[in-house]
Amino acid sequence: MERTYIRDIKDNIGKEVLINGFIQTIRDQGGIKFLIIRDITGIVQIVVLKSEKQSFELIKELSLESVVEITGLVKEEKQAPGGFEVQAENIEVLSVADPELPIPVIEEKGGDETESAKRFDWRWIDLRKDDKSIILKVWTEFERGFRDYFNENDYIQIYTPSFMGTSSETGAEVFEVKYFDKKAYLAQSPQFYKQMAMASGLEKVFTFGPVFRAEPSFTTRHLTEFTGFDFEISYIRDHYDIMNEEEKMIVKSFERIKRMNIDIDIPSIPFPKLTMEEAKKKLSENKVSGGKPYDLTSEEETVLSQIIKKETGNDFVFVTNWPIEGRPFYHMRFEDNKSLTKSFDLLYKGLEVTTGAQREHRPNILIQQAKEKGMDIEPLNDYINFFRYGCPPHGGAGIGPARFIMKILNLASVKEATFLPRDVKRLRP
Repeated sequence: MERTYIRDIKDNIGKEVLINGFIQTIRDQGGIKFLIIRDITGIVQIVVLKSEKQSFELIKELSLESVVEITGLVKEEKQAPGGFEVQAENIEVLSVADPELPIPVIEEKGGDETESAKRFDWRWIDLRKDDKSIILKVWTEFERGFRDYFNENDYIQIYTPSFMGTSSETGAEVFEVKYFDKKAYLAQSPQFYKQMAMASGLEKVFTFGPVFRAEPSFTTRHLTEFTGFDFEISYIRDHYDIMNEEEKMIVKSFERIKRMNIDIDIPSIPFPKLTMEEAKKKLSENKVSGGKPYDLTSEEETVLSQIIKKETGNDFVFVTNWPIEGRPFYHMRFEDNKSLTKSFDLLYKGLEVTTGAQREHRPNILIQQAKEKGMDIEPLNDYINFFRYGCPPHGGAGIGPARFIMKILNLASVKEATFLPRDVKRLRP
């Protein structure tokens, strides 16, 4: 007999089914026993009658979170979860759980949830909870939305290396690793390789992959390793072309999440857009100041998003035209104002979720801008060579999906939105 997922049992009233799952609850009422079984699609009540002697006796030895296979008859039962139950005919134990769980799967009603550090120590048990597994389900639909957009618009997927011979971001800390007889660095971004793809004539590319940042940050928004979504496109006029593309990707993804009956607002296009100068002015008018003129503090991001939400009803806002002090050397500058870059950050509900820009594709200007940043040119030679033999004007963005999920589901931190978080102090499990 083939397995039936719990979500499909309602379509099998009066039929025999085989189900697999974890034992979530055991109730003993003398001559009858009840189990609640959970699989990835839901829960179902199992009734075990005393007449089924082998199964009835077996339950005495079962522990919560043991994994079982059950065959039985599906019956309507209004008082059971979902309005039906399965009367067990046979129970097979596939895996026995130790009786003392390190963290509960079912938290006490009204009680405090197990503190996060302990839950992350036992993450695989933590993810058995519905409110935790939904995080990864939403993430999956979020990524599918981006993939749908990329596929429908002729993007090519590339797979970039994590080992690099030089760091890829100005000013960010890097993880240095021993690479045989030389030093290597874990990639802070696929940026250089996306641009190489533009010089290859691929025109529109995307990549999903790990990003490493050796920043000693202890905030709710930072990890030392995270998954990044990146895209890059050729023949753009300016950074507004990049923003216009990303808006459509986000709408596509939010529409997929909406189908899961998640309470999410589909944003209207175009998203509000402010220059950094305009953003700082709005913040000043609302008596928020203190941040650097070339960057936004977390408070400024939060307040600016609240202002835009009140003015436009949109949870998103692009902040554009960042000063060169806050941007890497490869961001293109305005011809009529060399102190500003053709770049942007995207804020969602008060949190920066994307950084993007038009890139500088002219090698002589790239070298000049790198020198202005005090960078050694020799390690950059391979990168600069990408642009010596013809390269279209191009730009792109790096997107933080964990930050999106954090805000979509109102989670406390990006760690909660990550399968196995890595931060300054965590390297396990």
